[in-house]
Order: sequence, then C-alpha cells, then structure tokens
Amino acid sequence: MGGAPTPDRPATPKVVGLIWGLLILNTLGSAGAVTVVPLPRSLIQMATMGALVSAFVLALLVNLRLHLRPSAHLFLLTLLLVFSVISSANLESGFGALFRCFRLTLFVGTLWLLSRWWDGGEEFVRHHVRAYFLVLVTVAAGLVASPGLAFPDVYGGRLVGALWPLTPPQIGQYAAVIIGLTALLLLGRRTTGRDAALVIVPSLLLLALTHTRTATLGLLIGLVLAVGSLLLTSAAARRFFTWSVVCATVAAVGLSSLLQAWFLRGQSQENFSNLTGRAKVWDALLAAPRTTVEQLFGVGLGDKSFGGLPIDNSWLAVYNEQGLAGVAIVAVVFLVLGGVALLRPPSLARACAIFLISYCAIASYTEAGLGDASPYLLHLTVAASLLVVPAPAAPLPAPDVPRPRTAHRARTPEGT
Repeated sequence: MGGAPTPDRPATPKVVGLIWGLLILNTLGSAGAVTVVPLPRSLIQMATMGALVSAFVLALLVNLRLHLRPSAHLFLLTLLLVFSVISSANLESGFGALFRCFRLTLFVGTLWLLSRWWDGGEEFVRHHVRAYFLVLVTVAAGLVASPGLAFPDVYGGRLVGALWPLTPPQIGQYAAVIIGLTALLLLGRRTTGRDAALVIVPSLLLLALTHTRTATLGLLIGLVLAVGSLLLTSAAARRFFTWSVVCATVAAVGLSSLLQAWFLRGQSQENFSNLTGRAKVWDALLAAPRTTVEQLFGVGLGDKSFGGLPIDNSWLAVYNEQGLAGVAIVAVVFLVLGGVALLRPPSLARACAIFLISYCAIASYTEAGLGDASPYLLHLTVAASLLVVPAPAAPLPAPDVPRPRTAHRARTPEGT
C-alpha cells in the first residue's frame, strides 16, 4: 500500500477500517422508502449519530497522542465548519442547525484523527469499497426479501432500500463509486479478476435498476478521465480504453433505443428538460429575497431543502445554508484537489483520486451534500488521502564498527 511501516509511517490499525465504516453509516441518512421491518426515523437517527460518536471515540483512542497530518483539504473543511457555526448561530434555521454543526464537528474531527495514516496508498480506497459494498448487500437482500417494496410506485419503479431506507440516487451513487474504484484497482493489478467481478457485476445490476442518470454519467466520465491519466504509462490502461471505446460504440449503435428509454425513464421532454422539477426549486431559491448577511453566510445548516422541496444541487444548497463564503470554500476544495492531482506523476493512486474528484464535481449539479457531513465529503477525503506525498522513511542509524586494534611492536635495545 504505502510501503513498509516505519517510525514516521506506522502500520494502519485494523480498527481504522471499522471507523471508516461507522462514518459511512452516519451518512446513510434516515429518510427514504418503506422498509420490510418498519424502522422509526428516531431509531435510525440514533443509530447514525451513535455511529459517528463511536467513530470519533475510537479514532481518539487509537490516536491518543494526536498525531495529525497537515492537510489543505481538512483545513478547508474546518474553515467550512467555522462558517457553518457562524451562519447557524442566529438560529434562523432553528436549534437543528446547531445540532448539525455539532455533527459536522465530530465528522471533521474524526477525519483529522485518521489523517495520521494517510500515506498516498490505496488502503482507504479498500475501506471505502468494502463499506459501500456491504451497504449494497443490504439493498440486494431487501430486493430478494420483498421485491414489491424494493420497487415502489412512489419512486417510479426504481430500486430502493427495503431493509434500510435508501433512495435510488443513494444506491446509484454507492454502486457507481465502488464500480469505478474496483475497476481501477483491477487495472493497477491491486486486486484479482475474480474479486473485482464479485463487486462490479452485482453493483452494475443494482445501478441499472436504480435508473440513476447522474451516477451513471459520473461513473463513465470519471473512468474516462482516470484511465486517460494512465494512458502514457500503462499498457493495461490503453487496452482498457480501446476496448471501452469499441464496446461503447457497439452499444450506441445496437442498443440506442433501449439506452434512450432507460435514460428518459418514461419522462416527457418538458419534465426531462427541467431536471424532474429541480429547476423550478432552483429558480425559486435564487429569486428569494436575502439580506447581505444571508447572502454572505447563509441561513444555517438545514435539511438541504427550500420551500419544503429538496434543493438537489450542492452549490445552491451551500449558498442557501452557508452563503457565498461556503460556496467559495467548496470551490477551493475542488481547485486544490484537482490542481494537486494534475501535478502528481501518473499512478494508480492519482487515477483513483481523479475519478473521485470528477465524480463529485459531476454529481454536485443534481445532488446536495458538499457543505455537510455526507458521502461526497468522504469521497473527496479519500481522494485527499491518495494525493499526499508519503513521508520519507527515517534513515537507519549507522552500525557501530569496532576499530581494529593496532599491533604494538616490542621495543628492543638499540644495536641489536
């Protein structure tokens, strides 16, 4: 992964994978479809918040000496937290805003504690793939247990979580991310074809059943950019790119009508053009009167909605809750991560980071989450961990070499 453990680069404890899984559990949310076993929202919120508190405590216990790795990414997230507290202090969004600030504090604090084990290797990528694959296993189990609940009419017959309340965009996001990362690990020979197939094939099926266009486009464009970054240095990447172009061309010619039907999801051209009603919410949000303070700092952390309807755009959600200051910070996060990725030499770690950064950038147009504790911040944090320069190994002390003893000549009387 990142090389042999050294005093400067300690071995990553196994509990780090558990901590990362708890962070992912916290970001799953509590709203969604009807489940096989009814789960009260309060119970789900207790589980997700308990997971975050547990993650923070475990991270603190495993890093008691507070060895933190300096990171521009985490500094920017901390700055975003500060502006979130400023915008929420006036309680315009209620006491819930302060609770969300507390949650974001624990979230960012846990990421800081885990930064000690960032070494530019793929270990956090593996934690990411394993955790989200387990989430998708629950989706598949719910599909088998109750197909009717897994394809409710309220979501237009798209796949939802029947065991844990997950929406189609959530499932599509998780599937697309682990498909892309696993494909890159296979390309870099960091996993076997069998293990990759066990992840990619069922995830592709679940992605197709969600009919999630944003996740599909993010996966395709992200993979193109990631594989493209390896073309000059990897023969496997060139073969993968060639076969992908061939397969895409054949699919576009032979399955054009089927792909179009899947992409439109039975919507009218008008509904498709206004992004399933999102554009109306965006126009109303931008047209709403705001004071200068609200424009600069927003109205405080909320549920990413406006007028009772979801905003479904990260930039407008941040503008609404953290103002222009929050938008500027999020933009700098992308600029810093993207700029560092472009400056790094071609490598598998760089390709994975480019995939995650580009996916989050594409998804930000129709999904919210960049201004609060969310899967998107976890994706970007994994990208940041891939882009760090490994700390140089401490030089070994020179061995003590005994000095050779000099032979003393016996003194002899003069003249002999």
